[in-house]
Amino acid sequence: MTERIRVMVVDDHPMWREAVERDLVAAGFEVVAAASTGTEAINRFKATRPQVVVLDLQIPEPSGVEVTATVLASEPSSRVLILSASGEQDDVLAAVKAGATGYLVKSASREELVAAVRRVAAGDSVFTPGLAALVLGEFRRMNQPETPPGEQLTDRETEVLKMVAKGMSYKQIAERLVLSHRTVQNHVQNTLRKLQMHNRVELTRYAIEQGLDTED
Repeated sequence: MTERIRVMVVDDHPMWREAVERDLVAAGFEVVAAASTGTEAINRFKATRPQVVVLDLQIPEPSGVEVTATVLASEPSSRVLILSASGEQDDVLAAVKAGATGYLVKSASREELVAAVRRVAAGDSVFTPGLAALVLGEFRRMNQPETPPGEQLTDRETEVLKMVAKGMSYKQIAERLVLSHRTVQNHVQNTLRKLQMHNRVELTRYAIEQGLDTED
């Protein structure tokens, strides 16, 4: 049997938090902790080490953004999926800059939430429709850093990088290029090594900053 994905749910509204927990458990996830404040979230994260944190931004201090940065600093392999009533640009960008790999507004359906948790756990970035374009546009406007030193990317690695920038999952990239899932992962790992980066979040930011998400 495949090991269940371990999740922590953080929200200061008990009825909403419990509803999310029920939906995730019903979908086969293991909810290992729940919290209503930033302090509880950080402490329970350290105690349970979930793979995915489903986190509201508007919680008693420290804020959801601060919690995101803190838990990922202590466990970089974990993933944070924001589930918030706010779709404001400042909130979305603050969460992404803190390291969140997904952002859903609370109008999302149960099916969208379940799918987002699975994708985030697998390393993909997931955003409520409309928010992805907002994030891409903002990163494109930011000052572009110099290209990190490293070996020259192959044509195939560049092709995969462009698809990563557009938010495609490994499965979608594999199907588009008629490659195996493992081959796509290898290309991404080689690209990370050459660009001296550590994870897909950094890689996606770099690709967006270079404008690769707009290239055909």
